[in-house]
Amino acid sequence: MSSDCTPELRERIENTIRFLAVDAVEAAKSGHPGAPMGLAAAGLELFDSHLRFDPGDPDWPLRDRFVLSGGHASMLLYSLLHLFGYDLPLEQVKRFRQLGSSTPGHPEYGDTPGVEVTTGPLGQGFAHAVGMALAGRLTRAQLGGPADEASEGPGNHFVYGCMGDGDMMEGLSSEAASLAGHLGLGNLIFLYDDNHITIDGPTSLCFGEDVPARFAAQGWHVHGPIDGQAVDELASALEAAREETDRPSLIVLRTLIGRGSPAVEGKNKAHGAPLGPEEVVRAKQNMGWPEEPTFLVPDDVRAYCVARAEAKKQQRRAVDARHQVWREANPERAAAWDAARNRKLPANLGEVLAEGLAGVDAATRKHSGSVLRKLNDLVPYLVGGSADLAGSAAPPVLEEIGVVGPGAEQGVDPFAGRNIHFGVREHAMAAITNGIALDGTFRPYSGTFLIFSDYMRPAIRLAALMKIRSFFVFTHDSFYVGEDGPTHQPIEQLDSLRAIPGLSVFRPADGIETALAYAWILQEADGPAMLSLTRQTLPALERSAGFEPGDVWKGAYAVRDPGGKPDLVLIASGSEVSLACETADLLSEQGLASRVVSMPCMELFLEQPESDQLALVPDDGTLVVAVEAGRGESYRRFVGRRGLVYGLDRFGASAPAKDLAKALGFTADQVAQRIVEHRRRAGS
Repeated sequence: MSSDCTPELRERIENTIRFLAVDAVEAAKSGHPGAPMGLAAAGLELFDSHLRFDPGDPDWPLRDRFVLSGGHASMLLYSLLHLFGYDLPLEQVKRFRQLGSSTPGHPEYGDTPGVEVTTGPLGQGFAHAVGMALAGRLTRAQLGGPADEASEGPGNHFVYGCMGDGDMMEGLSSEAASLAGHLGLGNLIFLYDDNHITIDGPTSLCFGEDVPARFAAQGWHVHGPIDGQAVDELASALEAAREETDRPSLIVLRTLIGRGSPAVEGKNKAHGAPLGPEEVVRAKQNMGWPEEPTFLVPDDVRAYCVARAEAKKQQRRAVDARHQVWREANPERAAAWDAARNRKLPANLGEVLAEGLAGVDAATRKHSGSVLRKLNDLVPYLVGGSADLAGSAAPPVLEEIGVVGPGAEQGVDPFAGRNIHFGVREHAMAAITNGIALDGTFRPYSGTFLIFSDYMRPAIRLAALMKIRSFFVFTHDSFYVGEDGPTHQPIEQLDSLRAIPGLSVFRPADGIETALAYAWILQEADGPAMLSLTRQTLPALERSAGFEPGDVWKGAYAVRDPGGKPDLVLIASGSEVSLACETADLLSEQGLASRVVSMPCMELFLEQPESDQLALVPDDGTLVVAVEAGRGESYRRFVGRRGLVYGLDRFGASAPAKDLAKALGFTADQVAQRIVEHRRRAGS
């Protein structure tokens, strides 16, 4: 710490952090006081002497990042942010967990200045931090370069974090730690709050593994355990971690949950409930802290933290000066970094990506691969890969841009490539994708079979909650997977993903729609988006006259329209659009005129003016039928009470795709027959 800080003042600052947390939880009548009380000393050391930040500019791109993975300890972070000068006034601390406050129960990205990622679901913060660290290494290798005393490019910051026993128990943390160690992310430094307590009691009830040995086996540099109050030893451990450039670092801290509270110190009672008025008094007396006023920040504590915040701003000015030297010496790299940060794209991106795809019959996963190859040169800040399924084009390895990690070409920086081999780690892959997006330089994508989106769903949900521009590419998106059987055939997944607020779900029907979906996601999306792609070949659509590429960006459009008022409207996406066209041909032989609507993105269609929606999908008694090779319940809102959702109410089976289509009722004559029967029963 600063030489101006005496041991006595340091203790007062630590107690300020502790009792801001205690008072906030007490006022809210809910929350977790124990971890902030135990981690106050470590948190203060990290923010005061190690983290590089500017509290007046929380988005400064050259800052270090801090991730509180155990989001239940949010008051630790809020106390530090308040004391070190972020725009988090004491009044907001007093409104902890209240509606509309910037101090929600768990830290939320976008709500609170200085919060780098939404945390709370255990293990997620840690895994997102791995993505942030990977983004930093990619940035340094491809755009920045090593820093020295005179010059500093982007990507030379560190990602710090704090995780607890709950994070360790979630399997996600093992996945993410494994990849971080394999990649050698030396810019990632985590504190492990090893307090041996869970909500239900001591960790001995359910958790006895040797965590330091586990991380060492995964390729991490491990220090400790050390006492959570031994700040000098912690400072040395943090310095050693920064010098360990080829391995991520874990510092094991033995802390005392609820430190200072006579009744709950070291007990599970400190974990998830207020201390209670009487115990608050005893804790304050025990620590020599005034009982009143609540939310006390002593004048000398305030003065010290204000001075330290100003010192952080001065440090920022020095870093910016070195960065300007770098920019002048590296104008091409600086321009490339600016282009990435500003999301520079060709104005005619959709047109370029769609070129050559009209009239091409292919699986949409193959169209996706073709589009990604075009994006190599057009969007050099695009980076991503799959969960060991590149051979199935989900998404493919792009040979022209190299791989990330130890598999890189010998003599080449391991972070100079843009193909990420995530391995069979879907849960971590999604979180790491989010972490790269949060860093703000590279635009990340990742993919696997649609069925395994179930493993990824928690991180996809967080991406939507944070409104970050993560991009997920799924393939093998229906029972047409075929011989692999029902374990690999998604039935309910599309409905489940469409139910996530803020997630744009694209299911393109051919190459043109695939290309335009990519263009919209890269140019227009202000949150996460995904593609749902086929394993099987699809025919190129023959569209109605007057089709414009921009129609795809409306979320739905008429592929075929008989003109005038149709007898029925068929809605579909993906592989079922061509099936709907075949069905419409059969129905026309029976005198029924059908409008076929391709709906590649339901979310975009619902954003259109209601008049435009009703002009395409009427609500005037016209029969509306939705066809999907899955549950299809998300179409229910469009078909109305008299309409028909032609989907599945069962799982698939192991058989060739054509045999399954017939067995499950997904041939044109079967769909047409069902529609005729439905019209007859409905009296249409």
